[in-house]
Amino acid sequence: MPAEPTISVLAIEGIPEVRIGDDLAGLIGNAIEGTPGALPLTDADVLVVTQKVVSKAEGAVIDLTGVVPGEEALEFAARFDRDPRQVQVVLDEARRIVRMENGVLITETPHGFVCANGGVDASNVGPDSGSLVTLLPRDPDASAMGIRAALRTRFGVDVPVIVSDSFGRPWRWGIVDVAIGVSGLLPLDDLRGAPDADGRVMRSTVRAVADELASAAELVLGKTAGRPVALVRGATFTRGEGTVRDLVMPAANDLFR
Repeated sequence: MPAEPTISVLAIEGIPEVRIGDDLAGLIGNAIEGTPGALPLTDADVLVVTQKVVSKAEGAVIDLTGVVPGEEALEFAARFDRDPRQVQVVLDEARRIVRMENGVLITETPHGFVCANGGVDASNVGPDSGSLVTLLPRDPDASAMGIRAALRTRFGVDVPVIVSDSFGRPWRWGIVDVAIGVSGLLPLDDLRGAPDADGRVMRSTVRAVADELASAAELVLGKTAGRPVALVRGATFTRGEGTVRDLVMPAANDLFR
C-alpha cells in the first residue's frame, strides 16, 4: 500500500458493552455504519480492535471466585498486595516465568508474547463483571481473520484487521498498544538491503508496521472512553497473509534470556 501524505485515525462509535458470545463483527459493522465518515471503507483502511472486546466475545475470561491459589501465588500476593487468585491465573497461563519481583510478574504467554501478567487483566471487563478477568484470545490471528471476513462480506471491501493490546516496554516508562493478532497485512516491513535517503544500504531496519498502526489507533481510543475500535486510514502497509508470530523474536535472537 503506497504512502499517503497524511493519515487519519477515526474512532468507531456506538459499540455497546460486549458480553460473552456476542457477535463482535456484527457489532463492529453496525457501529461503522453509525459513525460519520467511516463509510465507504477503502483499500487504504486498517481496522484496529482492542483485545478486551475480542476476549470477552470469545469467552476468554475466568471467574476468580473459582480459582484456588497455590503456595507460590499466595506468597507473592502477600508480599506485594496482589490478589492471589489473579496471580494464580497468570501462573497457570504462562509458558515461562520471566521475572517475579517487586510486585511485577512478567511471563511468556503460549503465543510467545513476553508481557506483564501474561495479558491477564481485570480492568475494563464491564461494570457488572464482578470477579472476572480476561485472558488473551487463544488465537488472535484467527480472531482478526474472522472479523475481517465478516466485514468483507458485509461491506464488500477487504479491510485488514489488527487485534491490539497494551504492553509495557523494557527500560522505558509507559505502555503502548501493539499488535497481538493480524489478518490481511504483513506485520513487518523489512527494509534491509534497500538504500536509505542518502543511498546507504540499510542492514538492520525492520519496521514493526502492525505495532505502529495499533499505537496510532490507541491515540483516539484511550483507556477509559469505551471506544474499542478504530479505523486507521491512509497509512503505509503491505497486504498479505501475515501472522503475529512474525513479530515474536526467536529465542536464539533474544540477548536477555
